[in-house]
Amino acid sequence: MYFDRRNRLSADELADETLNRIGRTLEKTTITIRPPARYCYVVAKFVLLEDFRRERQYVALDESRSEASAVGARLARVDDGMALTERRLECLDRCLDELKPEQRELVVDYYRDTRRQKIERRREIAKRLGISMNALGIRACRIRSALETCVESCRKER
Repeated sequence: MYFDRRNRLSADELADETLNRIGRTLEKTTITIRPPARYCYVVAKFVLLEDFRRERQYVALDESRSEASAVGARLARVDDGMALTERRLECLDRCLDELKPEQRELVVDYYRDTRRQKIERRREIAKRLGISMNALGIRACRIRSALETCVESCRKER
């Protein structure tokens, strides 16, 4: 999911490479960073940066292709990435419409805003619902999981 959100064409391969690196680390030592997921995200970030560098470094040009066609090919990749993002957003809209209104409102409010505003909004939601922040997080996670499943099945249908 990390690489999908960044519109990487080889997201599965990048995820495999990340897990391979983490596995090699675990063969030698234990992960002392807490929580261990932080270490995994750092490794994924480096794999992503390496992929960006590789992409910039190896632009395949043969003698028969002009610079204009190379630019056209890069634009086509960007268009494909935008089309994929557009399809995902359409699927997300459809899946959000399938939720109960209170679930839709909760998940949209839960993931809205950034930083301090996000924390304050989540406190307000928990207080309004009369539940703890932890219970709110679990509820939002369950809704998000259902949304992810719905979006994936929608994408596969198309």
